[in-house]
Amino acid sequence: MLPTMSLLFWLLLIFVEVDVVHGGVGLEDCTETRCGSYGPAIRFPFRLKGRQPFHCGYPGFDLACTNDNRTLLEMPSSSKLFVTEIDYTSHTIEAEPALDCLDRDIFYHGSSTFKYVGNTSLFSCPPSTERDQYITDSYYDCLARLSPCHDNPGNHIYAYAFSPGCSIDKIPLVSCTKVYDYKDALGYPYGFSSIYLHWSIPSCQHCEGKGKLCRLKNEFTNQTDPQTQCLDVPKAKGHKLGAPTIKILGSCTLSVILIVTGMTIYYVYSSLKREEENQLRIKRFLDEYRALKPSRYSYADIKRITEKFKEKLGQGAYGTVFKGRLSSELLVAVKILNNSNEKGEDFINEVGTMGQIHHVNVVRLIGYCADGFIRALVYEFLPNGPLQNFLSSADNENSFIGWDKLQDIALGIGKGIEYLHQGCEQQILHFDIKPHNVLLDHDFTPKVSDFGLAKLCSKDQSAVSMTAARGTMGYIAPEVFSRNFGNVSYKADVYSFGTLLLEMVGGRKNFKVMEDSTSQVYFPEWIYNLLEQGNDLRIHIGDEGNVEIAKKLAVVGLWCIQWYPIDRPSMKTVVQMLEREGDNLTMPPNPFASTSSSS
Repeated sequence: MLPTMSLLFWLLLIFVEVDVVHGGVGLEDCTETRCGSYGPAIRFPFRLKGRQPFHCGYPGFDLACTNDNRTLLEMPSSSKLFVTEIDYTSHTIEAEPALDCLDRDIFYHGSSTFKYVGNTSLFSCPPSTERDQYITDSYYDCLARLSPCHDNPGNHIYAYAFSPGCSIDKIPLVSCTKVYDYKDALGYPYGFSSIYLHWSIPSCQHCEGKGKLCRLKNEFTNQTDPQTQCLDVPKAKGHKLGAPTIKILGSCTLSVILIVTGMTIYYVYSSLKREEENQLRIKRFLDEYRALKPSRYSYADIKRITEKFKEKLGQGAYGTVFKGRLSSELLVAVKILNNSNEKGEDFINEVGTMGQIHHVNVVRLIGYCADGFIRALVYEFLPNGPLQNFLSSADNENSFIGWDKLQDIALGIGKGIEYLHQGCEQQILHFDIKPHNVLLDHDFTPKVSDFGLAKLCSKDQSAVSMTAARGTMGYIAPEVFSRNFGNVSYKADVYSFGTLLLEMVGGRKNFKVMEDSTSQVYFPEWIYNLLEQGNDLRIHIGDEGNVEIAKKLAVVGLWCIQWYPIDRPSMKTVVQMLEREGDNLTMPPNPFASTSSSS
């Protein structure tokens, strides 16, 4: 198959080359183009670098296409911008920063080619302001925050774009210092994530007014003062097709048909081959797994159990969950897995992991389906759903389940994770501990679920190799992103559990800015400062016993989110801490004061 495909490919190249030599001379090589279907039109004075000759654009107006078909402009100051729109009438570019940092020189001086337009103020702010997203959320109609840059003393430089009639005095940037004001006389509208650049040279309105094309006078783009000229739009030229041309066209058409047919056959063959290998891999796994006596269902069984997928319970990154019924008494949750993983690793990973687990605080796998392309998992149904549904603030008495119940839930989750780390033959690292993956039964007993990202390793293994970060943003331990913090181990689950505990204390949005706090910090740091100063947590507690529960959950959570894995306790120690009285717990080192290890 492959040699035939290669031969057809080279034949096509030969025919296309012959066709270009005979019939392609004189075609316009500076025609309008785009990087993607929805990208801005690229024509003079811009040119697409690497695809169009130098004379197609004006010096300094080179654009490039990224791998994901976005249009990129590199400024002389080394800033990179994604161009989203080009207005050739007003000579304006709308762009977004391509990097986290946007060079402030754009606001100070612009460049010799482009000038920044808009009403903008630059502020030097402490690093914590990077988390203060509520400012732009609260004043959405008044200002927008553009990308920050690092300043010399470790601060960040933020650019805030203001709409007409807005005053900086209205914005609570009390921790920031204004370093520059830019007022634009042209009065262009500001964008919430965009900046606007204007060019005055070259000016091609006189050409466009005549219905002509604007081009350089010659191909030399390195001259000191490039000149433009107006050219007539080329008209399509018709010609008679001779016998040689007809023969060439016929050969090209035939070769294209053969190649398309061959590629289609090869693609179908390869897809079927991969799926056969995939099903064989799953079959071998299920043969070995049969000793654990799980129930195996066909796809017809799954449709019957779910009444043809009548009631949807939820949608996740790895599949869709439906409610089902095995009998009049036994309800189940059926997760239909996505086919995004061609090797079936998600299915094998979750079934293989769940088959080794038998614990009151881990969801029970009842059965599975591996029927052709369809893969599904059948779990026990937990009527109270995920924990995230109950993590509203204690101030909201309508949905708050009480501190005693929260303490029991936290202890149950801790025991479930401890079992995964030490109670099985092999250590199971979950890597996705979060409120969405903790389910509650009718008595609010918590059960850890969703093992699609789990990894198995021996109990004496101190580090786990990973090719890419896995988990959910906000719950992922620092070492999963950067090995500078240490090796990846079971301590990654400890970090995620600590984040979950702090979320249980403060409600669902535990990283939002506390508006009654004068120092603008995110929730865990705010909690730490209150505990260290001996203050109460400033949330609705109730009686004195609840004060101790809230404090204990917060202290244990802060121990778990230490930056370095070596400074975090094991899950066995965490469970022991949760079982103690709150007064017996010591405060952990401040994880927000320094990034150096306190070991």
